[in-house]
Amino acid sequence: MSKLELPATWRCGRFLFDFSQFQRPLVMGILNATPDSFSDGGKFRTVGDVIVRANLMIKNGVDIIDIGGESTRPGAQPVSLQEELDRVLPIIEELKDCGVALSIDTYKAEVMRQALHAGVDCVNDIWALRQEGALEAVLEYSCQSPNKSCGIVLMHMQCDPLTMQFNPKYSDLLAEVSLFLKQRSDLLIAKGVANDCIVVDPGFGFGKTLEHNLKMLADLQYFTGLGYPVLAGISRKSMLGRITGRDTQDRLSASIASVIVAADRGAQIMRVHDVPETMDALKIWKSIQNI
Repeated sequence: MSKLELPATWRCGRFLFDFSQFQRPLVMGILNATPDSFSDGGKFRTVGDVIVRANLMIKNGVDIIDIGGESTRPGAQPVSLQEELDRVLPIIEELKDCGVALSIDTYKAEVMRQALHAGVDCVNDIWALRQEGALEAVLEYSCQSPNKSCGIVLMHMQCDPLTMQFNPKYSDLLAEVSLFLKQRSDLLIAKGVANDCIVVDPGFGFGKTLEHNLKMLADLQYFTGLGYPVLAGISRKSMLGRITGRDTQDRLSASIASVIVAADRGAQIMRVHDVPETMDALKIWKSIQNI
């Protein structure tokens, strides 16, 4: 495949990622502090368990750790603000000086605000800052700390986690998802956010059928035309189970295959559960790109 013209850098809080130096997509490791996440909910029951998991990611070369305190799987029930804060803030405190970028996976404005002030570098929001106060929380932090403006991941989702998989429909899938992401990123820029802080995520599995997900993966380079790094979050998702017939914990091979397809089509950030295996796969991919 011919080389795509992709963004050169991404400003993410304390970090400025130069993609020309990496020559591979960044790896964002998923760190769930939840009892009900679709893949590893309840597996890491204490802060100590979660930190062990995080340190293993760091040892294996992860670039970003995405900390989540509320499941967003299809049908997930929301948790209270205080419960989410109680789950994520102790983890942020333990990891804030770990040497890799930290991301908070939340849609709640107050969680964003407290996580940013506690030391995270990025806000990863499935609602693309559409919930009350979320945009203001990010702008407030960026204005107070202009030299380390947080990274912002804007994701597309049809409906909400409780209803998003109830017969999702699109007239033109790629155009509709792309337009949504453009409108949200344009709004941020109009509010003063630097364009090199923004990442877009088409939202695999969030209000899409299997056919929709496959179409987005096959044509992922369509979204690179927006001018921002594209994040691909496909790891262990049900679309892979539908194709392979395998349970969540047995989708490593399928997840790796999807990472390589996404990399070939221009994704610059991979959000994954299996960091060492993904890193190995991307090293092989990178070696081929360098020939």
